[in-house]
Amino acid sequence: MIKCLITDDEVIAQQILEKYILQTEGLTLVAKCRNAMEAFAKLEQHQVDLMFLDIEMPLVNGVAFLKTLTHPPKVIFTTAYAEYALQGYELNVVDYLLKPFSYERFSKAIDKVKQALPEVKEATSETAAEHLVVKEKEGLLKIAFSDILYIEGSRDYMKIYTAQRQYLVHLTMKKLEEMLPASQFIRTHKSYIVSLDKIRVVRSGELVLADEKIIPVSVNYKEQVMKGFSGGQA
Repeated sequence: MIKCLITDDEVIAQQILEKYILQTEGLTLVAKCRNAMEAFAKLEQHQVDLMFLDIEMPLVNGVAFLKTLTHPPKVIFTTAYAEYALQGYELNVVDYLLKPFSYERFSKAIDKVKQALPEVKEATSETAAEHLVVKEKEGLLKIAFSDILYIEGSRDYMKIYTAQRQYLVHLTMKKLEEMLPASQFIRTHKSYIVSLDKIRVVRSGELVLADEKIIPVSVNYKEQVMKGFSGGQA
């Protein structure tokens, strides 16, 4: 697990980074800071593997702060100013995210961090994830892959159904599909993802789950559903 620290004086920037961290498997947020002084204190108190560091901040800017650290964690600069890029690379930062940045760009930066942290890379490869980590209204939750029956999409919200209850999470279908192992889940429709182990019958235009729930299968996904179902039965 990569322990992250956010250091940024902008509340909106903090919120975006926190959201991205929470929806990324393998990351955990240790603390959020508004300036270098707070960040220095948190680095003294906690083990931090990765710091998201803004550059233009009151009191001490990010570049100056980073230069004062004897044993800094891995650093990703997050800034609205492109002119600091050269200094960032001279300071051996892992990446340089120019605001505003997308989740896709954030993910690429995290991939670089994982490559730069061999122990994290090794642990990730040795221990396959067995659960989905999502943020719901009650907080951060772990949902075991084996408990998921199917997922139904509705715009930017997803309903994750298990035998016990349903979860409503703020994610796109595309992102959720990326977070689920392809060997265990199959897309059947633009609005549905289904657990392969829970499929009992596949027929024209639909499939039936073990609990008798009927899920639509669109023409675009019919072939991959048949392949996935056949492979699961083999």
